[in-house]
Amino acid sequence: MNASPHHFTPEQGEAVRQTIARRRDCRHFVPGPPLPDEQLERLLLAAHQAPSVGLMQPWRFMRLSTPAWRERLAPLVEAERQATAAALGARADEFLRLKVEGLRDCAELLALILPPDDGTVFGRRTLPQEMALCSAGAAVQNLWLAARVENLGLGWVSMFDPEALAATLALPPGARPLGLLCLGPVPAFHEQPLLELAGWRQRRPLQDLLMKAPDHGN
Repeated sequence: MNASPHHFTPEQGEAVRQTIARRRDCRHFVPGPPLPDEQLERLLLAAHQAPSVGLMQPWRFMRLSTPAWRERLAPLVEAERQATAAALGARADEFLRLKVEGLRDCAELLALILPPDDGTVFGRRTLPQEMALCSAGAAVQNLWLAARVENLGLGWVSMFDPEALAATLALPPGARPLGLLCLGPVPAFHEQPLLELAGWRQRRPLQDLLMKAPDHGN
């Protein structure tokens, strides 16, 4: 009897777990040509297969990989980088030594955009904005894992003024940019997240993140 295509073997399951464990938020890229169109389409299809509340699919991707777009967007990121440093006070210099983006070096630069709300009520009546954001985040996670499987890195850049970026991209009313996604070959995948390696912050153990339910008796 042939195995069901929906059943994973132990080896396949371990490969999935390793992909999740070895995914990294990348900032260093190997400069080179854009990705082949068929590869980029394959990665974006993985993103598009993400779950979404009410099947609303609240994600749009805009390809901004030309040198002209990179040079236009870089000052927006740098302005927020400097503003972040100012807000960090005593840790400003430490922060400024960190590399926080790879806009000019990555093979592909994509904008993640939350489109105008389509009025979906199913599953989000009480949390309309939150569920749209969670769904868009799931799409990026799919893209991240699909890229990792193909030995490509991805970095989610969130340092920008959203109104300024929306104006630069000429987004329609109600649309919001959620990130600039740097995608492409990287020189290495690190054993730990870069912020851990830099001593900025350490991952908390799982037990610290498990909340105990209130005791209401039997």
